[in-house]
Amino acid sequence: MTEPETVRPEPAQILLVEDNPGDVRLTKEAFEQGRIENDLHVVSDGAEALDFLTQRGEYEDAPRPDLVLLDLNLPRTNGEEVLRELKDDPELRSIPVIVLTSSQTEEDIARSYELHANAYLTKPVDPDEFIETIRAFETFWFTVVRLPPEVDEQ
Repeated sequence: MTEPETVRPEPAQILLVEDNPGDVRLTKEAFEQGRIENDLHVVSDGAEALDFLTQRGEYEDAPRPDLVLLDLNLPRTNGEEVLRELKDDPELRSIPVIVLTSSQTEEDIARSYELHANAYLTKPVDPDEFIETIRAFETFWFTVVRLPPEVDEQ
């Protein structure tokens, strides 16, 4: 007998940090086709990502993401620095970060995990494979994995 799927009372809050408009479009399409109700928030560089995560400037009302999809090759502040700052912040470090990048170098993979990325996915070049990768990731992270509860601010 299988257990029924847990129903999320609210949509999953996902922050996509991606500067390539084509990859943003494919990611949106994949999440629209997926089974998990979500709010996908998109920022196009690392500085914006840090503002969103820390609710600074125009992002003061931004929701706390349940998950971050992070490209490494970003303008202004690169993905590695975003990952470092996120995981160094006691209030934010519990947010899972999935590196989603075109880089397949061993150095980038090792460095991402050293900086406490929760997973490292290489973007497939083929659009259909890209969408399938996002959907598989979505299913895994939102139906199999137990995500940490939101920390109550004092």
